[in-house]
Amino acid sequence: MKDEQKKAVILVSGGLDSATTLAIAQEAGFDCYAISFSYGQRHVAELQAADRVVKALGAALHKTVSIDMSIIGGSALTDMGIDVPDYPTEGIPVTYVPARNTVFLSMALAWAEVLHAQDIFIGVNAVDYSGYPDCRPEYISAFEKMANLATRAAVEGEKIQIHAPLIDMTKADIINKGVSLGVDYSQTVSCYSADSQGRACGHCDSCRLRRQGFNDAAVSDPTIYV
Repeated sequence: MKDEQKKAVILVSGGLDSATTLAIAQEAGFDCYAISFSYGQRHVAELQAADRVVKALGAALHKTVSIDMSIIGGSALTDMGIDVPDYPTEGIPVTYVPARNTVFLSMALAWAEVLHAQDIFIGVNAVDYSGYPDCRPEYISAFEKMANLATRAAVEGEKIQIHAPLIDMTKADIINKGVSLGVDYSQTVSCYSADSQGRACGHCDSCRLRRQGFNDAAVSDPTIYV
């Protein structure tokens, strides 16, 4: 009897990194369950992009979970009273959403436990990132340790592993990997201020990193800018 395919929960935002992460998980042979979040973000076009990415790459199931983090605010992505900067800033930028990856990974962990999936994939990156503390290897390691203390599945022997396959890759490396796996980056939205049609501003941190990544990878940038 053929072994049952291992299940994995993949966080899919609709951006370049998460699309590549989904493709990597598929390449590794996992049966992928995609999870996205409507969290009160101003760039809701990314949710439409997440739908496109999952339909193009395929997944066993795709859920979009609503968690309104705009209630607490504290970030330019969830508080319309805070402008998204269109120039580089010092320190942790105002686009950092308080505890976002912890909230998202916790929901992914809950679903993984229900699915009896022992693997969770997240597209965080510690090289070409904006200084977010929840994108560091130390954070991923700490969350994995917590997950294996906090869940019945882990206590009963189904140990959880948090995969961050992009953690040490440059944006150019990520793009080249995705291209090799057939990712269509024209379907993704990375901009913090994308309009309702998903067109990018071209000025925010995410746009700058994305554009530089395509330049460094010598790959034509398919991003549609305002």
